Amino acid sequence: MSKFSTEQIRNVCILGNGNSGKTTVAESMLKFSDAIERRGAVLDGNTISDYDPEEVKRKISINTSLLTFEFGKCKFNVLDTPGSYDFIGEMLEAVRVSDAAVIVVSGKSGVSAGVERAWELCNSRNLPRIVFVNKVDDERCNYRKVLSELRESFGKTVAPFQLPINNGEKIIGFVDVVSMRGKLFQDGPLLDTEIPSDMLPEIEPIRNMIIESVAETDEELMDRYFSGDEFTIEEIKKALRKGIDAGDIVPVICGTALHNKGVGVLLEDIDEYFPSPMDVEDFKYDSNGKPSVFIFKTIADPFVGKLSFFKVMSGTVKGDTTLTNLTNGTPEKLGKIYTMFGKKQNDVDELCAGDIGAVAKLTTAKTGDTLAASADMEAYEPIVFPIPNMSLAILPKAKGDEEKISTGLQKLMEEDGTFKVENNHETHQTIISGVGEVHIDVIKSKLKSKFGTETELEEPRVPYREKLKKPVKVEGKHKKQSGGHGQYGHVWIEFSPTEEEDLIFEEKIFGGSVPKNFFPAVEKGLKECILNGSLAGYPVVGLKAVLVDGSYHPVDSSEMAFKVAASLAFKKAMDEGGVQLLEPIGRLNVTVPSNLMGDITGDINKRRGRVLGMNPGEKYLVIDADVPMSEMHRYATDLRSMTQGRGSFRFAFERYEIAPHDVEQKVVSESNKE
Repeated sequence: MSKFSTEQIRNVCILGNGNSGKTTVAESMLKFSDAIERRGAVLDGNTISDYDPEEVKRKISINTSLLTFEFGKCKFNVLDTPGSYDFIGEMLEAVRVSDAAVIVVSGKSGVSAGVERAWELCNSRNLPRIVFVNKVDDERCNYRKVLSELRESFGKTVAPFQLPINNGEKIIGFVDVVSMRGKLFQDGPLLDTEIPSDMLPEIEPIRNMIIESVAETDEELMDRYFSGDEFTIEEIKKALRKGIDAGDIVPVICGTALHNKGVGVLLEDIDEYFPSPMDVEDFKYDSNGKPSVFIFKTIADPFVGKLSFFKVMSGTVKGDTTLTNLTNGTPEKLGKIYTMFGKKQNDVDELCAGDIGAVAKLTTAKTGDTLAASADMEAYEPIVFPIPNMSLAILPKAKGDEEKISTGLQKLMEEDGTFKVENNHETHQTIISGVGEVHIDVIKSKLKSKFGTETELEEPRVPYREKLKKPVKVEGKHKKQSGGHGQYGHVWIEFSPTEEEDLIFEEKIFGGSVPKNFFPAVEKGLKECILNGSLAGYPVVGLKAVLVDGSYHPVDSSEMAFKVAASLAFKKAMDEGGVQLLEPIGRLNVTVPSNLMGDITGDINKRRGRVLGMNPGEKYLVIDADVPMSEMHRYATDLRSMTQGRGSFRFAFERYEIAPHDVEQKVVSESNKE
């Protein structure tokens, strides 16, 4: 590949809903730019960007892939992202290093949750964007309805640069509203044609809207507009680029990627209207400065090794260079550096500021780290990933696979910022947390394909607690004679419930009935007992124990004897005072479309939740509620279903409350079975 300057680079991410055709758009870009001879198909599992075995098997994008190719005089770094929210982390990585975005919208389904999410991601980075309405040759496509939905959802910045030319129900081309020329689809280049006369009344107001937008980008143009002067095509395009860059104009164009229709125009528009890294206003990419790179993505492969994707933020980066990891201060030796073409690595000598590449086998560097030529350079803002909100327990199918599973999970956590692993010492389970069911199922499949271990998933055990119901005073006496020294420990302890979570131990011994040196043994015995309650085996909380009396033997008493005596007293207290089950309650903050308020609050009530309040917005509202944790295991999936993917939530432990009688009975019954 030729060397390119920063001005010649276009870093573009492809965003949109699942099944809108993003990967097919990317594949058609490669075909149109002659980067490939034959376009692959998602259903055939032979596209350049969907190369992971899981993607081939599931026929969906799971990972963001980087496609680097030449078009015209520019170098394109296209990041093809997944559409499912389960893989939001991959989208965030791509958006973080892109300078502009193509939002693919299905002409059949219109503005979906994935399109809204793509728009929000672009807003988060102030990315210029073009909307590509795909599948316009499908008989179920209603392009004008999609335009209406786009304007309704995203406002007047949405500007149709193209209107389709119909032959009956079939779209055979489009009118380029900017140049005011008709274009017909055919094999090869588009065919110029006159604009159908019956379309002029529809085109005129759209053309006027674009010209008004052009005039608003410059005072001189505004004066000429009011004077009735015509703008040249060059002036219009220059002004449109300025408006697109500022986010004031979002072009809408159309085509059918499956049949290579309209994708060439998309590439030309990216070249014409999208900024190079040099044009980005909020960051200065200087190829003459000291080298620094930002690592935005990691692939952990047990066979190939770790592959780190980076964007050059300053200077020119060459292979066999040592940089400092600003996160931990350690040196990192960069070996060969690559551009990526799906899974294919292409060696390059150097990459300039603003360019994107990859390097293999870095030692400590991870996603979000900055590598720089000097330790006193400033680290770049890391990617903020959402907290995973769906958790399941994972266990091996075969004994002895625990270590392989642990190693695999750690490697997968390195490459996925939305995936977390926790070893719960209380429930003795390994808990994996992800964004949704598909996400977690992919993790399970990767453990098998990459690390050769099969696993099972089950709902995590809920960390219930037990608590004494009423105060009691009980005796614990341990006396045993078995030749030689015997064992003797004797205590009277007052137990009572408290609001404190940890055990409170006090002593009020008078006259030395229990020597001071045995007090720690009594406390230790109680601390061991509260780990397993008598009701269902869960830890006992909120307990105060006061040692008030007892007796000892000068020869047979020992620390062990008093520990046993304390445990006997504890068991008796639980029997006499009674025990109640406490269940964990979490605080739920769920953001949903306002028109779904009734459905969501009704569902919260079914989960034994209590709605605490609502914060209404224009389109969305936030509902705050307290919900038992035992009712929330599948909420990520259920909420997505109820809101067609438009809902999101956060859920975190808040406190413990007394469990209802039926819940307590169920938990005790399950505990007895185990």
